[in-house]
Amino acid sequence: MPRRNDQDGLYQRPDSKMYWASFVDGRGKRTRRSTGTADRKEAEALLAKWKLEAHQEKHWDAPPPVSFEEVMVAFLQATAAIKRSHRDDKLHTRQWQTSLAGRDLRTLTPLDIRAHVNRRIAEGVANATINRELSVLSAAINFYNKEQLETLPNPTRGRKLREPEARIRWIAYAEADRLIAAAGEASRAPHLADFIALALHTGCRSGELLGLEWARVDLQQRLIHLEGIHTKAGKRRSVPLNNEAYRALLSRANFRATHCPDTPWVFASATGQRLQSVKKSFATACHQVGIEDFRIHDLRHTCAAWLVSAGVALPEVRDLLGHSTITMTEKYAHLSPDNVRRAVAVLDRESHVLVTAAGDGREKVT
Repeated sequence: MPRRNDQDGLYQRPDSKMYWASFVDGRGKRTRRSTGTADRKEAEALLAKWKLEAHQEKHWDAPPPVSFEEVMVAFLQATAAIKRSHRDDKLHTRQWQTSLAGRDLRTLTPLDIRAHVNRRIAEGVANATINRELSVLSAAINFYNKEQLETLPNPTRGRKLREPEARIRWIAYAEADRLIAAAGEASRAPHLADFIALALHTGCRSGELLGLEWARVDLQQRLIHLEGIHTKAGKRRSVPLNNEAYRALLSRANFRATHCPDTPWVFASATGQRLQSVKKSFATACHQVGIEDFRIHDLRHTCAAWLVSAGVALPEVRDLLGHSTITMTEKYAHLSPDNVRRAVAVLDRESHVLVTAAGDGREKVT
């Protein structure tokens, strides 16, 4: 029989193997908290620790403990409706739960953070993923401190790991033409060729295209309108349509008129249902034309690479792609060597001026 949870002690719920603790905190309020463990001895140790903290709070005027669960629940609830990465935040929080379940974050130290990082490294987790976990915990602590006027320590600062350079894979125009031609022959995916063409010539993300509605397409002005709820950065932007992108949308419009005139979706099935993914058909088309290690998101990289290689300024590429900062766009800067050539060419002109100024027929280069 489980212990009644209106008395001090441990008990188990019928739906969980974890032990729960019931005790009176330093403010005289009955507290029930999961210990995060199914081990009786570990649970007893945690309960003893929490009761000691309650005693210190009551008799020594020590501040009440702030549990990991309290901080994370407050953060996740407050950001659920406004963060596009909310689902990822919940996954990262589960990893921290393994390391910090029941922990009073007032006592969080750099050693605790290092122990978590070391565990994740030993599990073979990528540095980028660990850094995202660190960011979530840091954001939660900062949020709680701001909302509750608290001063919880944040030892995640300065703990991020070095990440490799971002992967950039792009294809040439001739490869893109072959890929679109192969996609056009996919009878089971009549949308694929238009999807690829539109992604290559607008730089839109897969989710932005698959979630695109006709109400946000202006064929007369040749624009696609994306609101904040449709973009990763949460900012609205308008994407201009060049001839290739315009033709792809006209093709989608003809498909709609023939098969599903009432559908609101640009990329829809013959029954008008929104298409959820093109991964399988895309991979098949790539295989058919011998394009390896090429993902759907690489269509966006290709658009950026073509623009930068053609001499388009990075701020303009940033605005088209919807990057939140120019730093994200700078990863394509190496594809525009002409800018560096123009820079070093200045040295040639400066040397010429110095030689001419010498006036004695001898070359002087300083």
